[in-house]
Amino acid sequence: MLRHVPQVSDPNVLVDASTRDDAAVYRLSPDRALVATTDFFTPIVDDAATWGAIAAANALSDLYAMGATPLFGLNLVGWPRETLPLDLLGEVLGGAARICARAHCPVLGGHTIDDPEPKFGMAVIGEVHPERMLLNSAARSGDLLVLTKPLGTGILATALKRDAIGEADLAAAVTSMTTLNDGAMRAALAAGVRAATDVTGFGLLGHLGQMLSVSGVAATLYLSGMPILDRARELAAAGFVPGGTTRNLAASTAEWEPDIALTDRLLLADAQTSGGLLLAVPPTALSTLLAALTAEATPAAAVIGRCLDGPPGAIGVRRAP
Repeated sequence: MLRHVPQVSDPNVLVDASTRDDAAVYRLSPDRALVATTDFFTPIVDDAATWGAIAAANALSDLYAMGATPLFGLNLVGWPRETLPLDLLGEVLGGAARICARAHCPVLGGHTIDDPEPKFGMAVIGEVHPERMLLNSAARSGDLLVLTKPLGTGILATALKRDAIGEADLAAAVTSMTTLNDGAMRAALAAGVRAATDVTGFGLLGHLGQMLSVSGVAATLYLSGMPILDRARELAAAGFVPGGTTRNLAASTAEWEPDIALTDRLLLADAQTSGGLLLAVPPTALSTLLAALTAEATPAAAVIGRCLDGPPGAIGVRRAP
């Protein structure tokens, strides 16, 4: 789909769709650039306010993945006004507003359309110093890969939709999805990290593959270090797998050690919502980064692999280093 986005030649455009980064970046001056992104989706939990909170954290994550500070946000709403009360929409907007307040990101308005299926998300605007951006294209051979949230939100949300688990079983996933990635961003910048993306709809394999392709490197992942939400492996083995996850795995060209089970492959391809940051850090800065992530209390601070020389975008998956 991105091939249909027109190419631009404006020298002030620092990041556009060509590198598949998490947001667009437009330079205003030598030391200031605007960062813009948008995201929205249908409900993934039953509670309206929680859905709004997750959607807001998910949209803001794209700014943090670029190293940007939020400035303001706009709500994007599709709502079936004939079948769902507007008071329920108020709960969605309230949940989003609470997350945005936590991010010091005022919500200045938005747009609503009548839609037979409810949808909610945000457009968010931030700013970054042009020389201190986090980029998809900055990973280098030898960098270690660090993930700041556990995997499995897509599988758990699918199990909830199919009444296989209750809201209580989803609590850890909700906590993860409503945790802002601002702390992970601060830790990355403090450690001198230059390469980052967030793990969302294309799963770990998809987003890592994009990073590796535009950086011109390959990588090896290690299952032994992978952070996984409780019950996600069990539920994946029982077949509670979202369609997006199945498509992600089918699209992946990863090379797997022969004894790696389908369940583990699905977890690495699982379509995440408001997932963690995936950081590529030079080995000399790893201890600084891990200490900073611990100080920021990120949901995870897991070393999951390493970048290396090889065909750009190639991923190998092993059980252990």
